[in-house]
Formats: sequence, C-alpha cells, structure tokens
Amino acid sequence: MILILKAIIISIVEGITEYLPISSTGHMIIVGDLINFKGDFANMFEIVIQLGAILAVVFLYWDKIWNSLKNLMPGKWGFKLWSNILVAFIPSAVIGILLNDYIDEHLFGTITVVAALIFGGFLMIIIENKYRKRKGINNIEDVTLRQAFMIGCFQCLALWPGMSRSASTIMGAWISGLSTVASAEFSFFLALPTMVAASGWTLLKKGMAIQSSTEVIALCIGFVVSFIVAYIVIEKFIKFLQRRPMRIFAIYRIFIGVILLALAALNVIKVTM
Repeated sequence: MILILKAIIISIVEGITEYLPISSTGHMIIVGDLINFKGDFANMFEIVIQLGAILAVVFLYWDKIWNSLKNLMPGKWGFKLWSNILVAFIPSAVIGILLNDYIDEHLFGTITVVAALIFGGFLMIIIENKYRKRKGINNIEDVTLRQAFMIGCFQCLALWPGMSRSASTIMGAWISGLSTVASAEFSFFLALPTMVAASGWTLLKKGMAIQSSTEVIALCIGFVVSFIVAYIVIEKFIKFLQRRPMRIFAIYRIFIGVILLALAALNVIKVTM
C-alpha cells in the first residue's frame, strides 16, 4: 500500500507538471527524493506514466489530430503541420541520443534540477517581457519550417532536467513569432513524438523493471492517474493563457528553487548531486 500511495503521489505530480512550464521531470526527482521513491522501478514508472499524460493530449485534440491525418498528403495542411512537428523534434532527438549517458550521470540530481528551475524561471520572465505582447501567429497550421526548427532548438534546453520541455518550447515559440496560445498548442503537439521517443528509448535501454504484482498494480494506477490529472490541467492551462501571462509560473519556479536550496543548506532535506 505504501508503494501504491507513493505511485499515486508521483502520478499526480506528473499530471500537473507535464504541460505546465515548471518541469515534470524536475518535480518528480525532487518529490521522489522527499518520499524516497527511487530505484529501477521508480525510474521505469516515471517514464511509463508520461505516456498517460501524452494520451491526455490525444484525447483533448483528437478532432484536430484526426483531421490532420486525413489531410496528410503533400500540399495539405496536415502534411505541413506534421512536417513542422518532425523538424522541431529532430534537434532534441539528435542531441539527446548523443548526450544521453552524460545527462543520466550528471544532471539528474536535486541540486542540478533546482538550478535549472531557478535559471529557467528568470529566462521565462525575460523572454515573456520582450516577446509575449507582440502580434503573433494564432494557428499552429501557419507555422513555417524555420519557426519549427527554432522551437525545436529551444526544446533542447529541456534535456537539462528542471528546465521544462513545455517552458523551453513556449519560449522558443514566442521568439519565433507565435502567440501564447499557439505556442502552448504547438508544445502539446510536439510533446507527442518527443515523449513517445524518449520513453521508448529509455525503456529499450533499461527494460521493464517489474518484480511483483504490487508493482504492476501501482503502474496501472499511476498511468490512469497521470492521464486524468493531465487532461484536466491542459484544459485549465489553455484557458489561463487566454487571460493571464505565464509570469506566475516563473515566479513559482524561482520561489520553490530558493526554498529547496535553503532547506538543503540547513540539512532539513537530503539532496542528491
């Protein structure tokens, strides 16, 4: 029961943070340290429940996804959309494969994650202040290949756990000339190949670390919980962006990062490097 409870906690964290610009990986690492959810199963679990969060995007945007697939011939809008997604996916895929071992060894500690949270928070404030109020592209179907590639390059920042894939792609989209809502939607669509590929690559390397029926139950519950929570959060996030700036997420990142550094310095919490 303790394992299942920990699994539910981590799944809620994943569902809330996956599409918000605050880093799901960073939060799962930090929360995992705090509740002692570690080891091979924990690592595999955090990968699999991301697929639940991906499924939430598929459900929410099913009409647009299905219509784009029906218009996938060259010259059609669906072909342009998925060509852009592919172009945006390539930079992080290439760099991720080349630096995968280094990232696993050096960047998955609490301190490195906290540093990314703080740095990313300040970067969000700077870029939002400069680019958010510009008139930009409102439909992701109108994104150019050049803009898609720039967004993909920014997604590479998310290879540093704690930076946030969502935050990185939205910042890249702002600079490229997309509106805030279009930036978020492009980020959601780009998450589909990015997260599936990252999850598949990691599972292929490390395998399914399941040793008991309790772990199977925890994995199934975690998948469902992450799907439900992510589904709710995505809808709320889009409505939020239509009315308010993202600065509140940047401030949260900086605040939580400073608090964690202070607690670590006072030895209130144990951290990993």
